[in-house]
Amino acid sequence: MTGQASSAPNGSPEAMRSENEIRRRFVAANTQLGPVAGLPELVLRQADEAHELWHRTERELSTAGLPPPFWAFAWAGGLGLARHILDHPETVRGRRVLDFAAGSGLVAIAALRAGGEAVTACDIDPFATAAMHLNAAANGVALHAIDLDLVSTVPEADLVLAGDVFYDRGMAALLAPWFTRMTSAGIEVLVGDPDRPYFPHDRAEPVARLVVPTTLALEDVEVKPVTVWRWRAE
Repeated sequence: MTGQASSAPNGSPEAMRSENEIRRRFVAANTQLGPVAGLPELVLRQADEAHELWHRTERELSTAGLPPPFWAFAWAGGLGLARHILDHPETVRGRRVLDFAAGSGLVAIAALRAGGEAVTACDIDPFATAAMHLNAAANGVALHAIDLDLVSTVPEADLVLAGDVFYDRGMAALLAPWFTRMTSAGIEVLVGDPDRPYFPHDRAEPVARLVVPTTLALEDVEVKPVTVWRWRAE
């Protein structure tokens, strides 16, 4: 990969713009824009393989310890949640929406297409925000994307969307009390989950059940059931 950061001081606007541009170029060079299986209304920049892309990201950017490239794929939980939103636009219409752990931005883009009034996509990986901006532009929407850790905060939102976030025990232990806190504060929380083992079924109620296409690069099957859950307040 070519391109160097500017000589501007670290943290300056010039340096940040340069770093953002490097990330956008990397995402564009390592993904292909195409239709989303199960969501013909949308397109997305996706990769064919996760493990090699992860190592390539670290190698070409000379940075170790980067998070996996969740931004390069349409994960089953996000696919199901995005499909539900597009089929039921009243879920988001006229509401302030936060897409948490947004990855590619797929769910946020679906929310914008369905009439969300103010949609923010959040992911702690800055490569994800780069992917979100590229994907939003490809779908003709303007997306507010941020790379902040919002866990433990109470965001200014009416609705929080989370696709496929209960993929390990540590993440589940972190998110469950936060989702409860937001719900108790009057924020609706919807989760798209493809029967991951760490999802706490006793903390939520099912809203919809869908079957979505997946890829063998991510899952061990070609289709997967996804439940859209509404989190319960205590």
